[in-house]
Amino acid sequence: MDSATIIFILIYVLTILISTTELAPMSLAALTGALLTAWFGIQYKVFSYEEVLGFVDMRLLMLIIGTMVVVEIAERSGLFRVAALYAIKLSGGSPERLFVFLCIVSALVSMFLSDPTAMLLMAAAIATITKLLNYDPVPYFLSSTIMINLGGTSTLIGSMSNMIIGMEAGMSFTDFILYLAPCEIALWILTILTLYLLFKSRLGEKKTLPEYEPLETITNKKLFYQSLFTLFLLIFFFLTLESFQVGPEGVALGCAILALALTKIDPAEIFKELDWETLFFIAGFMFIVSGLESTKIINDASEAIFQFAGKNTFSISVLMLFFTGLASTVVSNIAVALTFAPIISSKVFQGANLTPIWSALVLGTNLGGAATPFSGTVCIMAIGALKREGIVVDFKEFTKVGLITTIVQLSFSAFYLIIRFGWVGV
Repeated sequence: MDSATIIFILIYVLTILISTTELAPMSLAALTGALLTAWFGIQYKVFSYEEVLGFVDMRLLMLIIGTMVVVEIAERSGLFRVAALYAIKLSGGSPERLFVFLCIVSALVSMFLSDPTAMLLMAAAIATITKLLNYDPVPYFLSSTIMINLGGTSTLIGSMSNMIIGMEAGMSFTDFILYLAPCEIALWILTILTLYLLFKSRLGEKKTLPEYEPLETITNKKLFYQSLFTLFLLIFFFLTLESFQVGPEGVALGCAILALALTKIDPAEIFKELDWETLFFIAGFMFIVSGLESTKIINDASEAIFQFAGKNTFSISVLMLFFTGLASTVVSNIAVALTFAPIISSKVFQGANLTPIWSALVLGTNLGGAATPFSGTVCIMAIGALKREGIVVDFKEFTKVGLITTIVQLSFSAFYLIIRFGWVGV
């Protein structure tokens, strides 16, 4: 192993450690790592300055930014809050029904909103509901957190890691749904059932809800319907983009421009609310991974996985599922996706059926993010929301619930991969 490879590995490891331990903001850690990768790579003549400029996948960043703009406008219109209020109304005051509805709405909202935004929205709704009905908020908050982490597993725009994997694998919006939607629906049912069994004694008693109409909470109905139209248009074009020969990044940016033009909201206001921290982290980490790709380390890692799994697609997929799932409990799933995507794309895996392996990577990076209070941003935000309500969540309780649901989800996902891709008996 030469000096450049050792330096790149050290940069990668240090970036992960600094981001995970929060010694510095994750964007700063990644950008610093990117700068060091570019500097040492050029000095050691691993790549040229011109090659460095191509390390960032602009198509991926365009997809993320376009989707963020559309979703931010929809969130401002009150669209997602109305969905939460309808869930409460449909519960009819039954704590069990309310629990199930809030779990479903949490997952549905996170299919389109970023996890932190979805958590903020659901936290506000759950805090109001539990105060109004005098319920213990902990079961509702923790369950919502776990469902937000799970939601969006089967859509291209459901999470940052999905966008990264989708662009690298060439998987369309339709491909995600085709391969992963049945698994996600089953996971919703299994996870809600598991959470209900864990919390059923703490859900509270049936109460009488006050009369209200969710749509009446909308202050700007024109904005509401405009954002609803744009969101549906985004999904429609994602589903049919192959007919138009346009990439998903073109659809996302086009719908973002349309949303800004229709609603006439000051773009500067929208841009201020975008998750630039995550965007810069992704851009910086792309440099670091691209630096590793320029050496033999990615190819060597691919070969090691291929040999360890006995060159068997099923074994590789299951190994990928559990390894990335466990890794995502302690490391950002964005970093995990950026690390393993080029491994699967390497020449070593050419000729193998990559669809189940990509599906395993999607499932692993999504499902590992709610195992402990520190597994992801959404978990930390949930704990913060409870603290603001004067409630301290026991670390052991969160970890117990998180680990149980994560194990259930990963175990079922392995079973699904066997069934979905026809490996029964292999």
